[in-house]
Parts: sequence; C-alpha cells; structure tokens
Amino acid sequence: MTQTATEMPTELPKDASPFVIAQHEATLKALPFSDTRDFDDAARGFLGTIDNARITSAQGRLVWSLEPYAFLNEEKAPPTVDPSLWRQSRLNMNHGLFEVVPGVYQVRGLDIANMTLIEGDTGVVVVDTLTSIEGARAAMELYFRHRGSKPVTAVIFTHTHTDHWGGARGVLDDAALAGGKVPIIAPNLFMEHAVSENIIAGPAMLRRAQYQFGPFLAKGVRGHVDCGLGKTMAAGAVALVRPTDLIIATGDTRAIDGLEFEFQMAPNSEAPAEMHFYVPRYRLLNLAENCTHNFHNLLPFRGADVRDALAWSKYLGEALQMWGGRAEAMCGQHHWPVWGRERIDTMIRQQRDLYKFAHDQTIRLMNHGLTAAEIAETIRLPRSLDGAWHGRGYYGHIRHNVKAIYQKYLGWYDANPVNLDPLPPVESGKKYVEYMGGADALLARARQDFGKGEFRFVAQAVSHLVFADPDNQAARALLADTFEQLGYAAESSTWRNAYLFGAQELRQGMPKAPPRAAMPRETLAALRTEQLWDVLGVRLNGPKAEGKRIVLNWSFTDTGETFVLNLENSALTYVAGAQAGDADAGFTLARSVLDEVIAKVTAFPDAVGAGRIKVAGNPLKLGELMMLMDEFPRMFEIVEPKRTPVA
Repeated sequence: MTQTATEMPTELPKDASPFVIAQHEATLKALPFSDTRDFDDAARGFLGTIDNARITSAQGRLVWSLEPYAFLNEEKAPPTVDPSLWRQSRLNMNHGLFEVVPGVYQVRGLDIANMTLIEGDTGVVVVDTLTSIEGARAAMELYFRHRGSKPVTAVIFTHTHTDHWGGARGVLDDAALAGGKVPIIAPNLFMEHAVSENIIAGPAMLRRAQYQFGPFLAKGVRGHVDCGLGKTMAAGAVALVRPTDLIIATGDTRAIDGLEFEFQMAPNSEAPAEMHFYVPRYRLLNLAENCTHNFHNLLPFRGADVRDALAWSKYLGEALQMWGGRAEAMCGQHHWPVWGRERIDTMIRQQRDLYKFAHDQTIRLMNHGLTAAEIAETIRLPRSLDGAWHGRGYYGHIRHNVKAIYQKYLGWYDANPVNLDPLPPVESGKKYVEYMGGADALLARARQDFGKGEFRFVAQAVSHLVFADPDNQAARALLADTFEQLGYAAESSTWRNAYLFGAQELRQGMPKAPPRAAMPRETLAALRTEQLWDVLGVRLNGPKAEGKRIVLNWSFTDTGETFVLNLENSALTYVAGAQAGDADAGFTLARSVLDEVIAKVTAFPDAVGAGRIKVAGNPLKLGELMMLMDEFPRMFEIVEPKRTPVA
C-alpha cells in the first residue's frame, strides 16, 4: 500500500543552508537587478481587476486566487528562494485588465496564460480563452465592465495547449456556437494535436505535471512561488471547441470585423501547431508563446514531443524579417508586453539567438563526443544573453534544454554500453547500497557530503537507498532535506517545484487525490473515432489478453463510419471502412451515443435497452474485451519504488 500523510512522520520544511545563501548572494551581484523596466511594463495600462484575482465555479469551488501569494509583496527575496526567481514571481503577480494600446487589451493574472482582446469595428476578437471556462467568463466580464458590452466577432487559438483554448465555452455561448456565425480560427492541424498531445500519454503526463507545476505544494517562501510562465494552473472546467477556420501558410491573411490579420505559421516550436500574427491597424505583433519573458521549455518535465530549437529560432528570425521595425507593441500569450520598435526588435533578436545558440552549441559539443549530461555541465550562455532577463531559465533552463536537443537528434542512449541495459532502480539500488557497505555506511558518507553542500551527489546516492529500502526513514529524511536545498537553490520554477514536491512526498507520502474524472463529452466529440480506438488500445492489458481473439463490427449512423475492431496477438487493431464477416458481434449506434457511454453520461446496457444501440451476435464479447482493459491510477510513485506491481 502507498504510504499516506497520516502514516508517516510529519516533518516541516527546513531553512536554507549556508551554501544556498552564498549562491543567492552571488546571483544578486551577477544579474542586473537595478533594471526595473519589466516592473513598469507589467503594470502599464492597468484598468482594473478582481479582488485577489479570485474566481469560483457556480458551485462555489475555488478555481483561481492569488491571495495565497501575498508573501510576494516583499521586495527582498528570502533565503529559501533564488532572487532571480523571486523577481519573476513578483512580476507574475500583476493581475487584471490592461490596455496594450487603445483598442487592444489583455487580461493577465487570472490564469497562467493571457487573454488578448482586440477591438474591431463592431465587436471584439478574443485571442486565446485561458484554461478554464470559469476563468474565461470572469475575464470577459472584467473586460465588459471597463470597455462596455460588445459582441465577440471571432476567437483565435494561437496554439494547441489547453491553457489557450480550455475556456472557450466561457467566451462563446450555446447560441453563438450553434449559429456558427463567430469564426474560430486556429493553426493548421490544431485539432489533431490538441486532442492527441495529452490523451494517449495523459495519465502519466498529468502525474508528472504535479512535479512540474507543484499544485500540491503549500504556497510560501519554502514552497510554491511561481511556475515561470505565470503563477500556477487553474482548476476549473475545460472543454474543447472545434475551429471553423484554419490558417494554412505563412502570409495568409484574414479580414475580421474590419481588422486585417497577417499570419505566420510556427509548427513544431513551443507547440506542434502554433502561429503568430500582426494587426496593422494597431501596429501590434503577437508571437503567441514563442517570445516570452523567459527561456522556454524544449521538453517539459510533464513530457511531450521534443520541440525543435532550430525551427523555433528560424520562426523568430522570419518574424523579424516580416514585421521588424513595423510593430510598436508586442504582446504574447504569457507575461507582459513590450513597447517601442527598438526594444521589440532587440527582444526578438535575443530570443532568436537564445534558441539558436542552445541548438548549435549542443550539436557542436555532441559532435565532439560529449553526452547530454556532459553538455549540460559544460555549456554557458554568452554574457549578452545571460544578462537579458527574458532569457533566464524560469520555465525552461539551459541545463535541461540542451538534454532535450541531444535527445531529439540522438535519443536516450549515449552509446556507452553500460547504459544500454542497466538494472532498474530497485535492483540497482540494492546493489549500490551493498557495494557502499550497507545503509549505515552510505548514510554516514552522505551526511558528510551534505554538510559540504554537495547536494547533487547526495541526492543520487541516497536515492539508491530509498529505492533499495523505501521504509528507511533516515534515508527518506536525508533525501528530502537534500531535494529541499536543491529546490531552494533553483532559479527555474519547474526545478524548484520538482525538488520541493519530491521532498514533500518523501516526508508525507503521495497526496490523496480524487479518482480521475471521465473525459468530458465535449472533448470526446472532438476526437476522431480512430483516436478513440487508439486510446482503447493503450489500455489493453497484454498479458491478460494472451491467446484471446475477439472481432467486433461497429457502424456509426451519424458519421457514416464503419470499423472492424480486432483483438489478436495481445494487440488491439482496427480497420476503417470495413465490416468482418466472422465478427463475434456487431453494434450499430450514433457516435454521439458512444461518447456518452465513455463520458459515463449513460451506460452501454441502458443505451441498448433504450434502443439507441442495435446489437448483432454475442454482445458478451464486448464485455470480455472491456474486462481486459486497465484503469490507470491518478497517482503513482516517482521518488520511491512502485508499491503495487504492474502486470
């Protein structure tokens, strides 16, 4: 059984060590803290806000609030937070409605992402709709309060990540969606990537995201302070709305409510489908999430396809060629705007060169034979980029971004045969502890190194003991203390969150979390039927399916689709546009009914009984197939061994 907080000794966070404090003092001397322009820019154009940015659902559940972060009112960083990260965390406290230029407004600080509102001749174009429906609705109400009620004349999704489209139903009501009069504009292949990015690997990705974003950490100087891109993740309702208009190529334009929009495609940059745009009337440039006030992730801790640093750099260079010297205001979908042609062009050039430098120097060192870990230890940003606040690694970081670049080109294997087939953590942990002379000897040496500030190696060594003996409380305590110091030292918010959450789980066990909710019907409706079968395939327990063969015909009356679903050789495959003559059973239904069943709005037998599903053959074969499916846990161990074996 997994240990819970009530079963483990309670241990409070510790103070920062002298080694961490000394590192922070060096940071204060090395970086240009006297440059306060970002604070002026982040507050510029403020029109009004919601008290403490507090948003609740219709049921009274808290969706978002910045009240727990009041400790960030202090200008001086505490010893337990890197002063550069403290600066970014304070900047991300600005919240409310802001004027970018007359006619262009942003809602910031009501979500990790921004909503941009661009006024046309008769209404307003909404760019990105935040993560939650509740947050989007609150953002629109705030805008209307200060700018008057206006119809939404278009919605633009800049890219495929949930914090930029999840709240669309808070912007567009049922009537607007049903009438189809409001264009919903997105980059090409938006739907394919929006529904696939987090679905197939979703369970593992969501658990890993707890380490990246730190939602279960207490807010405070010894806990959660920021996420780099913004404060934290919203906790409201999410629904996907299908775009009605796709931007296909760079140079495409759209006339929307009297405004001209010029688009640039940027696929496989920060998102697999992403785009930038320029609005000549306002001399406004929006580079989505590709030119923000930090070094972004090339591979987030939650997991994703590795992002293309070289392409990213080229898109920024192309944007500079297209709009450099024209834009007088640049706003992104995170952080605060930049004003003035010279400052805009300088920031784009530096961001362009940041990703190009990381790419080229990683490949250079890789071709000299260095491994990913060796490159991370060797590479240093040039002073011109290292001293630019927007180039700091609050979300991504040069030390893990270079590993992502290495992985993109060469994969996980560093070509040293010792790493080709190593023992898994538990087995290797037991051998390491044995080789080190046992648990007591390992802990004694580790405590000595902890006292010297050698936290990185102490973490490696003591982790072996935790995996060899997860009930060794002394090992858990020392590893937690070590993670904590590494977290306090981290400039990157994601590193800090990961270290501190690891420390918390070692001390308290995994947080108790409610079971995973069923996938929303709206999101299911956005998936192609092939994607539904793919999701089903990864749930199939191969060992349980050994020797079984099941063939099922499916016919969907509303979409006109037919499929043969085939279980054989412990793999679930399908053929579209076909029906098998030797099928064990066949099902005729509307695809929308299947969505209701998966979303647990109705049960399959109830739908059969109501005549909504017609059955041929032996329907028990479907039940037999579903008995072979795994239910994925919301929580699983990360910093200690898996307590429940996985077959």
